[in-house]
Amino acid sequence: MFDLTEKVAIVTGGNGGIGLGMARGLAGAGAQVVIAGRDAAKSKAAATALAGGGRRALAIEVDVSDERSVVELFRATVERCGRLDILINNAGMNIRKPPQDYTTEEWCRVIDTNLTGAFLCARAAYPLMKAAGGGKVINIGSMMSIFGGWFAAPYGSSKGGIVQLTRSLAAAWARDNIQVNAVLPGWIDTDLTRQARVQVAGLHESVLGRTPAGRWGTIDDMAGIAVFLAAPASDFVTGTAIPVDGGYSIQG
Repeated sequence: MFDLTEKVAIVTGGNGGIGLGMARGLAGAGAQVVIAGRDAAKSKAAATALAGGGRRALAIEVDVSDERSVVELFRATVERCGRLDILINNAGMNIRKPPQDYTTEEWCRVIDTNLTGAFLCARAAYPLMKAAGGGKVINIGSMMSIFGGWFAAPYGSSKGGIVQLTRSLAAAWARDNIQVNAVLPGWIDTDLTRQARVQVAGLHESVLGRTPAGRWGTIDDMAGIAVFLAAPASDFVTGTAIPVDGGYSIQG
């Protein structure tokens, strides 16, 4: 039920943080993983590390906010791997400041990367998955898909949009045996959240105080949900948004 042998997966933003944790999980379950990101050197290093563990991985450069770059990613994946079965839309960014201080360019940059990029990748994946008889799309949301944050208006808007995009794609593509789900990570210890702890006073203490598990998540905590949603075990699960947050979202 959790065997991904012979499956091919693209993980955008898979060269670090949550994406890397998910990529490790998929590779460990037998999938060939394409690490897709803007930083070509970082992506190559991540793919090399995965392959060094006896797994199959390669790197392809992409800017998910650029439609032509996305089209080339999927063309190159099929050329090099022969098929596509799994897409994890993880590439994302954030700019933290009060909402009145954002420029329009900053707003659009976050939305274009986090939300439009996920749409462009899912749209490019659809014909490949349909031709293969099915597939799995996993969109990465956030606790900001549920809660507001004074310092994250465009990010929160993009991640709320990810949940609605997930539901729309799930409803449209279920007849093609393509399951589309979202994962809502809680506070995971990554380079990005370490920056947030510097920029947002009291964040570390607030997270620990609200999280029943009593800790920040690690990127390895994201591997299991990725395998589940990518594997046959979840063939009748679609349109969901699953928190992976140590209980953060159940606290009043």
